[in-house]
Amino acid sequence: MSVTELQSLADIRALVMASQHEASDTDGDFHLNPELREGIIGSAKRDAAVLIGLVERSEGVQVILTKRTERLSSHSGQIAFPGGKIDRADVSPEAAALREAWEEIGLETDEVRVMGRLPDYHTGSGFRIAPVLGEVNPDADFRINPDEVDYMFEVPFNFLMNPKNHVKASRVFRGAERRYYEMPFGEHYIWGVTAGIIRAMHDRIFAS
Repeated sequence: MSVTELQSLADIRALVMASQHEASDTDGDFHLNPELREGIIGSAKRDAAVLIGLVERSEGVQVILTKRTERLSSHSGQIAFPGGKIDRADVSPEAAALREAWEEIGLETDEVRVMGRLPDYHTGSGFRIAPVLGEVNPDADFRINPDEVDYMFEVPFNFLMNPKNHVKASRVFRGAERRYYEMPFGEHYIWGVTAGIIRAMHDRIFAS
């Protein structure tokens, strides 16, 4: 099934169920920086989880994203999935992703049906992120936590899964060139870790 053929959450669910990966598989910021692979994996020791929330609307399936506040200690001001560090009290990465979504955007846990999980995504900033896919009730209420999120918005799933919208860019960081994806959507600049997770999701579910 191609991106243009995706019409519903049922289509996406089928792709996710058909995708195959080993428990040891990893993704990360090394996708465009293969020479940094071992260093990034070795330094990514802080466990985190994010919720890739999928909502079925009349215009098609949408993905929930947020704009993080400038006051946060990591990835401040960036476009991101709801999510954060996994706490000791969290029984699983899925539980952590749902808790963080509730804390950040007021999404009740019972409004989300977990669909699956992608391989851990390792970041150059030291996080090992578990991307959790979830189907969100289109009638769910949201309450933005202004201490963590400036605002939330939705982006068409088909836009994010279209490789034509995955722009390769680079900048110098700590004396070395770092390559990354960016996916501009209107006034929203999606890049870095979030864009990397989106690209990894594309590669995983369309590789089967």
